[in-house]
Amino acid sequence: MPTTSEKTPGDTDERAHNAPDKGAFERDTRYITDRITADAAPGDPTGPRVGEMTWPVEAGRYRLVAARACPWAHRTVIVRRLLGLEDAISLGLAAPTHDVRSWNFGLDPGGTDPVLGIERLQQAYFARVPDYPRGITVPAIVDVPTGQVVTNDFAQITLDLGSEWREFHRDGAPDLYPEALRAEIDAVNREVYTEINNGVYRCGFAGDQESYDAAYERLWAALDRLEERLTDRRYLVGDTITEADVRLYPTLVRFDPVYHGHFKCNRSKLSEMPALWGYLRDLYQTPGFGDTTDVSQIKEHYYVVHHELNPRGIVPDGPDLAGLKTPHGRERLGGRPFGDGTPPGPVPAGERVTG
Repeated sequence: MPTTSEKTPGDTDERAHNAPDKGAFERDTRYITDRITADAAPGDPTGPRVGEMTWPVEAGRYRLVAARACPWAHRTVIVRRLLGLEDAISLGLAAPTHDVRSWNFGLDPGGTDPVLGIERLQQAYFARVPDYPRGITVPAIVDVPTGQVVTNDFAQITLDLGSEWREFHRDGAPDLYPEALRAEIDAVNREVYTEINNGVYRCGFAGDQESYDAAYERLWAALDRLEERLTDRRYLVGDTITEADVRLYPTLVRFDPVYHGHFKCNRSKLSEMPALWGYLRDLYQTPGFGDTTDVSQIKEHYYVVHHELNPRGIVPDGPDLAGLKTPHGRERLGGRPFGDGTPPGPVPAGERVTG
């Protein structure tokens, strides 16, 4: 079984804080590490305690709770769609804004998730661990029969969707974590997470000028390395979409509308970096990526929830992202998005992005 190379979870900022002695951003890395595996015995989970239990793969038993606003949750929605797991694992979507009591289901009629029957994700965490003491994060996989959270280990969730749920993959589903490329994918994922996925947060939540300056320099050094890497290759690793591309995309698609201004990552816009901008447009136009991206919800979340950064809660109208749909020309670099597989079919009616 594959194991994650990114033991660093969190959603947007509920589990983040500044170190009181230096003003540098740090992320809470504690989470529920239970897994859902193909070789687990049917029925109840086995294991000594929460975080060490194994649950069986069973179509229809689990619900993935995500939020289109959250980059960490966005990954799981992309992978579920690429692999065609919509019929095996249902999807619950939290509203883009929340308060200290956690993500809520304000997008659903009556503000209640229609499958779990709860108003806040917090209720599923408390059903598993009363007075759960850590961040109520998305993504979370919930056991529908008991209403309990199984895991919020977002890095492992996508790997397990690819390996443990193979029985329920669609025909033509891509291999996002091919055995021959795992070492390189793992190395790229470590760089992408520490320097870019989390790097934008180090800039946005820096507690003093020195911390911000160091975070800014570190982020742009990494983005420059990626710009160079993607100049002569279509995808991050190999010639098809892999887990590495899935992990980078949610940060890149949020960069110009959010991170550039809101998080002060403003040396340049991504649209001013030819290779990264072409790469982002290529992925955005690939089924599974752009059709799971809701820029309106993304902007609403960051600009409304982060009161300390935007106290008036004003959501900017721009930028114009129509360029994401323009020709990217990266076919000249070769590669095939799905390898020997095929693109996923149409987005299920109830899951289409409207923003």
